[in-house]
Amino acid sequence: MTIPAVAQVVREGLELGKGVTFLVGENGSGKSTLVEAVAVAYGLSPEGGTNQGRHTTRESESPLHRALRIQRGLGSGRWGFFLRAETMHGWYSFLESNPADNDRDPVFHEMSHGESFLEVLRTRFDSPGFYCLDEPEAALSFSSSLGLISVLDRVVREGGQVLCATHSPVLAAMPGATILEVGDWGLRRTTWEELELVQHWRRYLDDPQRYLRHVLD
Repeated sequence: MTIPAVAQVVREGLELGKGVTFLVGENGSGKSTLVEAVAVAYGLSPEGGTNQGRHTTRESESPLHRALRIQRGLGSGRWGFFLRAETMHGWYSFLESNPADNDRDPVFHEMSHGESFLEVLRTRFDSPGFYCLDEPEAALSFSSSLGLISVLDRVVREGGQVLCATHSPVLAAMPGATILEVGDWGLRRTTWEELELVQHWRRYLDDPQRYLRHVLD
């Protein structure tokens, strides 16, 4: 509760609108903690996957989900998926050890990091539901990040809802998405152009030495 964004959500709640909501902020700002807590409170495995199977390697999640109460909107289903970048390989092992009767999944471990993420997006993000993503861009190239936007757009058009923590200015530029900037102030709604993340990337790409001279001196 010492993290401003977490304290604000516990105090005021958080209403997620239709479509995609991005949480954008620095490391340690609480965005991943919030996505994880919402996912677990919704009934998803804290290490990723659906609400139809749970696996665990080492418990590392916070107890924040116990302080949250999820209220579904009218007509919303119960299907969900949590894509957590840092624990996806554990989920791949779980799938291999617990195949479904009609399982036609590829062996994710035999793919590159990025390829396996793209295959998960292709095979699991295929129906209306509630999708939580924690820094999915970690494994994706620039072009693959654009592909993820296409996937999220299809999910939304089919009636799905998405909560995503990200550092990616590419993802945050998705048209129609709600952007909440996370920081010492807590949570505040903003636009892509006003994000500190976007402003820093613009300045860096315009003149990298403006930043590098400070870290290399």
